[in-house]
Amino acid sequence: MVEVVIPRYVVHLEEHVLKRKAARFLTVALIIAAAIHLGVMGAYWAGVAFSKEEPPTRVVKIMTYSELGPPPSIDATSAVAPSVSVAQQAAKPTVGIPVPVPDAEVSPEQTFATQQELSNIASPIGEGTGISVREEEIQITDDDAPPPAFVPFEKEPVLIKKVDPAYPKLAREAELEGTVHVNIWVDKQGKVRDVKVLKATSEIFVQPVIDAVKQWQFSPAMMKNGPVAVWVAVPFRFSLEDVR
Repeated sequence: MVEVVIPRYVVHLEEHVLKRKAARFLTVALIIAAAIHLGVMGAYWAGVAFSKEEPPTRVVKIMTYSELGPPPSIDATSAVAPSVSVAQQAAKPTVGIPVPVPDAEVSPEQTFATQQELSNIASPIGEGTGISVREEEIQITDDDAPPPAFVPFEKEPVLIKKVDPAYPKLAREAELEGTVHVNIWVDKQGKVRDVKVLKATSEIFVQPVIDAVKQWQFSPAMMKNGPVAVWVAVPFRFSLEDVR
């Protein structure tokens, strides 16, 4: 039986090589992980940067009065507006018993106008006036629609005008305290568009909070493309110590 003896320096050399390989593989793994992370973040911010869409346009027809003259007749012949004389003073109406007209007084030549004759009569709008129709493109914005529950932003809205809610007199006399949690819709101009009550310990504190918050003013939240509308959650604490 032959024993194989491995020198100790060979063992140390192999351990050194393995440690170097492990360090190199660890460095490569960290570089790959960092590249993947940067790629994902770059794709996200690129999507945010290019996701701003132009507001949709809608073609609408607007009817306005213009100098077009009376509308043409059905047979495309020129029509002249009939002159209508107006009495200087209207006769006073009289009240009495209606009397039927005898058939002998009705002209036998009296006939009703046909559709063709009616179409030849000019429009009662008169000469020199008419209706024109033009098409315009208007932009439809989503400023009137509330924002979603989560809106990404880089700079949060900052309160620049604050009005404290009034402590209800009945609650103060009854020594009642409470808390109201609300969500505030801050639009792109920093104005408060709506207030939603999330939770309230007593209904007596809700209306003072809404009345006060509607007078608040913010600097709008900002994203790369400009200001964005967001929801801001704010709690209100009604304590008797604050009014004493």
